This record gives sequence, structure tokens and C-alpha cells, in this order.
Amino acid sequence: MRATRGCRIWRAKCYTIVTDPVGNGYVESLARPGRNATGFMLAEYSLNAKYPELLKEIAPGLTQVAVLRDASQGAGVGDFAVIQAIAPLLRMQVNAIDLREAGEIESAVAAFAHSPTGGLIMPGSAAGRHYRDLIIALAARHKLPAVYSERHFAAAGGLITYGANWIDQYRLAAGYVDRILKGEKAADLPVQAPTKYEVVINLKTAKMLGLEVPTTLLARADEVIE
Repeated sequence: MRATRGCRIWRAKCYTIVTDPVGNGYVESLARPGRNATGFMLAEYSLNAKYPELLKEIAPGLTQVAVLRDASQGAGVGDFAVIQAIAPLLRMQVNAIDLREAGEIESAVAAFAHSPTGGLIMPGSAAGRHYRDLIIALAARHKLPAVYSERHFAAAGGLITYGANWIDQYRLAAGYVDRILKGEKAADLPVQAPTKYEVVINLKTAKMLGLEVPTTLLARADEVIE
């Protein structure tokens, strides 16, 4: 299961940073959660379409991409499906690397890196966070442009990230807590997708990879790490 934060107010539950709350059984529907629970999503599946687009923008010569996924979770399968659907439109071939043991990840990335025109995509997952430093190190070792879903990857040396602003999600969740404490039912408060996304670019990593970040992409960045 993806990283989940929750708070209990009496018997009500308010979740934050959750992916696919319906599929995971937390709520009955996004509009009418039921089950005395509600919350805020980490991302919608459609967000994954942005990752190959960003990679192609920052490294136009890419023709292959490896998606580091947690196939044991439904969200990991869903993320991969979206990327697999959009990639042909960008003339990119998609490969899957399952996040299991560190040695398996290292071997799979090394094998994929034989392609001179490859890049990596790391959608959000608990397994990805666990192996964050290894994945960033492998991308650097094999000179693979990589896009990640969470800001802390760029702060730790990853090339570029695009994803929800977690601080904003927690702020919005606090508003739900206040409403529940004032008597509203959690089951009647719709589950909300993120409204604020951010792009973070690590220019030091781009330079190490020999990439020149387009000025149009720099202009859209919420943060640039130098």
C-alpha cells in the first residue's frame, strides 16, 4: 500500500496522501465516501502521463523508458498502464522494472542501461521511497535521465520531479478535520484530488548528465536546485 497518513476524529477517519482510495477499500466513491471516512489523494492516475512528456522535453533523444513500479500494489499496475498508453505517442518504448530486492533492482537497471537512449520513471510508491537513494545513485551511475513523483527525490540528487504539494494536502486536510469537529460527517465530505502540483529541477544533476534544460521548462519550474 502506498504511504498513507490518517487521523481519527472519534470514529471518523480523514486520510491524506492516499492513492486509489476506492480501489484500496477506504471509501465507496470519491463523491460520496460512505464508511465514515474521507480524505485527500496523493495523485490521480492521469498524472502519470506527464512523466514521459517531461522526460522527452528534457532529453528529446530518448526512445526507451523503464518504469520502476511496485507491481504488488494495484496503484503500481495502474501507474504503469497510463505510461504504457501515452509512451507510443512520444515514440518511446516502455519497460517495467519491479521494485523487489535491491540487488534485483540494480541488475535490472544495469541491463536496461545498455540502451544509449533510455530514461527512468519513478511513480510514487512506498517501495520507491524505501529505495530512493539506490535509484538516484543508479540513474547517476548509468547516466540515465529520470523523473520522479516527489520533491525529496530532486533534493537528494534526482533530475526532475513532478507531483502534488504535500504541504498543501495537509493544510486542506486540516480544514476537513475542523469541519468534522464542528459536526459534519466524514462520509459526506468528498475525497479530493490534489489542486497544487510542483515541478522541481536539479540543475547540478542535469549538468552531470550533459543535459541542457530548456528555458521553457525552467520557466515552469516551481523550484530549481543549483
